[in-house]
Amino acid sequence: MSTDSPAGSSDPAASHGASGTPPTTSTKAILVSIVAAVGGFLFGFDSSVINGAVDALNSNFNLTNSPLLSGFAVACALLGSAVGAWFAGPAADRYGRVRVMLIAAALFAISSIGAGLAFAVWDLIIWRILAGVGIGIASVIAPAYIAEIAPAHIRGRLASLQQMAIVLGIFIALLSDALFAGIAGGAANELWFGLEAWRWMFLVGLIPSVIYAVLALRIPESPRYLVAKGELTQAGEVLASVETSRSPASVKTKIDEIAETLRREEKPSLRDLRGPQLGLKPIVWVGILLSVFQQFVGINVIFYYSTTLWQAVGFSESDSFLASVINGLINVLSTIVAILIVDKVGRRPMLLGGSIGMTITLGVMAIAFSQALPAVTQSGKSSVSLPGIWGPVALVAANLFVVSFAITWGPVVWVLLGEMFPNYLRAAALAVAAAAQWVANFLITVTFQSLASVGLTLAYGLYTFFALLSFIFVYRAVKETKGKELEEMFA
Repeated sequence: MSTDSPAGSSDPAASHGASGTPPTTSTKAILVSIVAAVGGFLFGFDSSVINGAVDALNSNFNLTNSPLLSGFAVACALLGSAVGAWFAGPAADRYGRVRVMLIAAALFAISSIGAGLAFAVWDLIIWRILAGVGIGIASVIAPAYIAEIAPAHIRGRLASLQQMAIVLGIFIALLSDALFAGIAGGAANELWFGLEAWRWMFLVGLIPSVIYAVLALRIPESPRYLVAKGELTQAGEVLASVETSRSPASVKTKIDEIAETLRREEKPSLRDLRGPQLGLKPIVWVGILLSVFQQFVGINVIFYYSTTLWQAVGFSESDSFLASVINGLINVLSTIVAILIVDKVGRRPMLLGGSIGMTITLGVMAIAFSQALPAVTQSGKSSVSLPGIWGPVALVAANLFVVSFAITWGPVVWVLLGEMFPNYLRAAALAVAAAAQWVANFLITVTFQSLASVGLTLAYGLYTFFALLSFIFVYRAVKETKGKELEEMFA
């Protein structure tokens, strides 16, 4: 991937005011980025809310002896996410970023109600796939919109808001799961209006869905989308409102630059991604592999299955919920660190450091789980336990793994996917990369229970291997994009 711009093509006013003074941070740019990132909150919430419901669902729908079907019920949302991500880019180019956000909000709302009232596993699967379509749309639209509307000097921090919103969504989902289960005395117990606690875990997702829709109606359309549609005056007004240090002449110059980069293709589409390397442009493959490695390290096993995981190694249900909430909180705090440093340290060094940290912590978890001994629960079910210090070691390693991921690969991949592609193929390339991410997520999620039935050491040994491969990939293929204007990106 090359991010070097042709000689003489850079615009000093793009990163400085007309007088040469340092750029100022626009409050509006921050606010609209936060609103766009609310889609990430729903993304995190909807994808992780099933964590606390897994065991109750297995019991309610008689899936205890069907780990593959149970895994599919958890992972099926990710197939919908791949579909949503695939079509989100072309839809955003045709109908606009904001309209597509509203579609995602509607899908979140409908699926929350449907999943909460599900009467059979196939019924639940349908609603979870529909939720996944909304998740996939949000995973593409938010980073694309933020990257296109954010000033270059703070684009990394604003793009990281997507990941911040995702981890907040994960944390709130885990916390609400724990609260509902705690109030009812268990996820499978009846809570309010004759509905079990696990149903309320899904139903509460209606609230952030409505909030997202209301907020999306109050933000401007992306200036790059407006330029593509020939609405240059409106695009200039939006650009001036979010980059307040620009002079009118600088705004016009920037609009002209955007128009020039978009002029290469009159109508962006998936055909733009074709290239010489296995049918795709090299930059597209970089995006796809970034997405795949982000998931193949097994991070979402922690957020989809952590409650079940900790019970499997001897934790009580209440302690397992607590461990999951702690994981979520650490994820949030670590992402705050990432937001503070991403525009200072740079994307590539953060990914390399994260790969090292994940390799070490996943390796420790694999070793810890290899020490597991057979056990029997109070209800007579077969289980395992981690003797001596191995339980605390596994818990600490899991939390340090979350730290390693949340400071680096979690936010930085989304930052890169939002900014690394040229204007004329950004939405389409991001859609393909995000779809690949959801397919990878699906494969990891749907296979975990089967791998775990063989041995957790096997599962975490595989994740360790992929973490090591991710270091090699970044070292060889990923280039730095810190401080670059989007118009400087080339395929």
